Amino acid sequence: MTEAALKALLGDALFSGVVRHFVQTTGEEPAHVERQVVECLRYLYLISRYPEPLAGLFLPVEQAIDEIWHYLILQTREYRELCEERLPGRFFIHHRSLPYEEYQETQPSREQALEEALRWLPLYSEEFGPFDEGALPHWTMVRFLHQHLGLSLDAIAALGADDEPARPDAERVR
Repeated sequence: MTEAALKALLGDALFSGVVRHFVQTTGEEPAHVERQVVECLRYLYLISRYPEPLAGLFLPVEQAIDEIWHYLILQTREYRELCEERLPGRFFIHHRSLPYEEYQETQPSREQALEEALRWLPLYSEEFGPFDEGALPHWTMVRFLHQHLGLSLDAIAALGADDEPARPDAERVR
């Protein structure tokens, strides 16, 4: 799934409108905001395409990505169309905010957090290619693995790659 294809999921007008809104409200550079919107779309795409293996998992994205998701939800018609007509799973993706700190408090172990990461990290890499420097600010777990554990982006891309991820049935539509 290319960046252009992800942007097309929203359409030019909505994509530009989301970027414009967040440039104005945050003061961030347009290129940075565009990347945030793309990473939000990647998040939604993964949740839609892989509902079973990702069910109940916390995919730690930064607060700015969550805010973009909130904004998209407020565009009720367009968000419903995105979920039910354009994303591969064809089902409405409900939102629930959970701050990373709260997630950490409820996690029984680092091992479980790593196991969960190993379920979605390979799916991200398979769908969008390996994480790059531009993705690091937006994905909490990837940044942690890179900056605090010293894993290279190539090593992160290889995590869990030996395991065969649960594939959605290509013919199944929800």
